[in-house]
Amino acid sequence: MKVALVAESFLPHQSGVTHTLLRVIDHLAARGDEAMVIAPEASGSEGPSRYGIAGITRLPAMAWPGYSGVRVALSGVGKMSRTLEEYEPDVVHLASPFTLGWTAVRAANELNLPCVAVYQTEIPSYADKYRFGWSEKILWNRVLNIHERADLTLVPSTFAFAQLESLGVPRLRMWPRGVDIDRFNPVRRDAALRRAWAPNGEVVIGYVGRLAPEKKVEALEMVAHIPGVSLVIVGDGPERARLESIVPAAHFTGQLGGTALADAYASFDIFVAPGELETFGQTIQEALASGVPVIAPRRGGPIDLITPEVTGFLYEPGDLEAMKAAIAKVTQDPALRSRMSHAAREWVAGRTWEAVCESLVGYYGEAISLRSHASTRGPA
Repeated sequence: MKVALVAESFLPHQSGVTHTLLRVIDHLAARGDEAMVIAPEASGSEGPSRYGIAGITRLPAMAWPGYSGVRVALSGVGKMSRTLEEYEPDVVHLASPFTLGWTAVRAANELNLPCVAVYQTEIPSYADKYRFGWSEKILWNRVLNIHERADLTLVPSTFAFAQLESLGVPRLRMWPRGVDIDRFNPVRRDAALRRAWAPNGEVVIGYVGRLAPEKKVEALEMVAHIPGVSLVIVGDGPERARLESIVPAAHFTGQLGGTALADAYASFDIFVAPGELETFGQTIQEALASGVPVIAPRRGGPIDLITPEVTGFLYEPGDLEAMKAAIAKVTQDPALRSRMSHAAREWVAGRTWEAVCESLVGYYGEAISLRSHASTRGPA
């Protein structure tokens, strides 16, 4: 099978979308399939020309206003059509489609290519965070335009399924994410890290992710004032300088990867994910695999990932006092933390990337079958 993976962002930019694509490419390679990536050009001369089996075609792009690390592709349908026609894929995979995805789905329709759209980012709801609140309705229309033209749309959570169903998106399927339970593992708990973060035996509260407005990391300022707590913030982004001034007592590690990231997760006592726009929440799953209870809003992906009072707590979006109370409860009860740690690790067992990616291949097959029975799927 030949798969064209169209990505709104890719290496060197790190995100949940990028991480998922890397695991998909690895799985296709293991199966003996072929793949290519079509993505916006990176800033300057950065960015690899291939990853594993997949060559990377870069298209002209500009920086997203207010977030220079995110690039927006500028190419039209003609260029995309020529690229796909030359590669002759069996299926086109749209990763979190929006700007480039809109171009790609129309090109795929023109070429009568099977197309699977993977909904991963609630982009319209970001509009207000970046001072474009007036455009949210327009952006949701664009989401509908893209996904109604795809042969299948894959969603990562029951919340996202209901969200797109209410929007009118047809042919929805559930597709969650896997987690590397060998890499993210409680055995990686690092005594030296804990001495650096909590020299007086404090309970370590951790966050991992982009430091961007939609992640609401500033909510963790409340955590820093809980007695006996040490706050660790892992990640980077446009909000870092502001957050460092808001929460000066926190330990900011910058972006971590590989074993350093796994060590950090396992060295937390509690994980907090305050963002309210998570369609899935891969960092939550990685924390659970590391044996760390999680506290997050009752919205989006966390609803599926956290079992209240078993693997963590959910609080109503915007209710930061409830967030603080949940953190205080887990902080003050070592026995509860221990029970939740064991339950968290058990909950992720079996959620491997191999199983998740093989189900994706099954969806590719379903899209190919659907396309073979229909010459078009909506207006191109």
